[in-house]
Amino acid sequence: MPDKKLRVLVVTQYFWPENMRINDLVRDLREKGHEVTVLTGLPNYPEGDVFASYRASPGDFASYHGADVVRVPMLSRGKRSLRLIMNYASFFLSASTVGAFKLRGRKFDVLFVYAVSPIMAAIPAIVIGRLKQAPVFVWVLDLWPETLRAVGVLHNPRLLSLVGRMVSWIYNRTDYLLLQSHGFLENVKQYCTRHIADERLVYFPSWAEDDFSVPGTVTSSLLESDPSVFTVVFAGNLGEAQDFPAVLDAAEALRGEASVRWAIVGDGRMSTWLAEQVQARGLDNVRLLGRHPLEAMPALFAQADALLVTLKTNDVFQKTIPGKVQAYLASGRPLLGMINGEAARVIHESGAGFACDSGDAQGLARIVSDLAGTPSAQRRQMGEAGREYYLEHYSKPKLMARLETLFCEATLRKAGK
Repeated sequence: MPDKKLRVLVVTQYFWPENMRINDLVRDLREKGHEVTVLTGLPNYPEGDVFASYRASPGDFASYHGADVVRVPMLSRGKRSLRLIMNYASFFLSASTVGAFKLRGRKFDVLFVYAVSPIMAAIPAIVIGRLKQAPVFVWVLDLWPETLRAVGVLHNPRLLSLVGRMVSWIYNRTDYLLLQSHGFLENVKQYCTRHIADERLVYFPSWAEDDFSVPGTVTSSLLESDPSVFTVVFAGNLGEAQDFPAVLDAAEALRGEASVRWAIVGDGRMSTWLAEQVQARGLDNVRLLGRHPLEAMPALFAQADALLVTLKTNDVFQKTIPGKVQAYLASGRPLLGMINGEAARVIHESGAGFACDSGDAQGLARIVSDLAGTPSAQRRQMGEAGREYYLEHYSKPKLMARLETLFCEATLRKAGK
């Protein structure tokens, strides 16, 4: 059944040249011979401004590994909460109208939504799916409206209730809901007021990008090698949810007491605050490396003694597994987590490293110190255990094969076969 060649429309607010896992999925579908079209916006994540390279030559970003990239106008995300909400709204409105117009005359077998925040990215897929009479798959990677409350974007109960009704509208008009975490199931079900068959609620986790499929051995140019210190690397979005105040508190607690350096790579809404705090506190053991392409990460990870994942605690984040966890596991390096819930469970269950409670700066300092004092042979075993766990639970070839099967089953069901 997966040998059937499909016409797939991918709807995503975020896409190449932004570093997103959906890039990987699109490339793999193309390599398997499927015809893929991507409906997306203007690249501006995470900095908040449209990429200069895109502004200079938008035509260079109209095709990705043979997939046709259709872009719609939208407001960039900026740095403030109100601007972010307007960014979300502008994409789904533009994609539902301008996007539908640009795709007129094209036929699709299935539509696939990359549903990180905002969930409204599913609305244009539902609209276009009805016009094209094609099944819609929504890959639920964030829980709305709970995530909005958790990150402080929305506090007003009436507005949160309004968003909740919108989420219910989306879920009830979707053919398949793919859930990135087992912890999402009950939350998603409460918004499904119409009966959705169990086979249409599918556990479908993230994987690591191909760059991490083979642990790198090349020396990174981003960070000089220094075997005399224990190197902790954090990579990813630098946002409020990652709780950098607690991370810096841990770094400050260990300064002068342990030979540890912290390397933070990425960009986001907390970047300026981080730079100011590192300077104000005189944290010479913290290195801010800035944002770099995904291809540079495997070599940097290989140079790390531990990879750090952090997330503030609340009922939403406890159900979430940040995408970086899979990349860290695939890299074969020990993990450190200041995190609760599903992600902490994975760290403990895999034997890949240590975790402490979210927001526990002293706990983070303690587990960093403990791992730094662990014999190198034992740390290697942790990294190997994490990679084995990754291959067993998050293998991309297995997940892609599963997705193709779901696509084919959906097209047959739509055709009444």
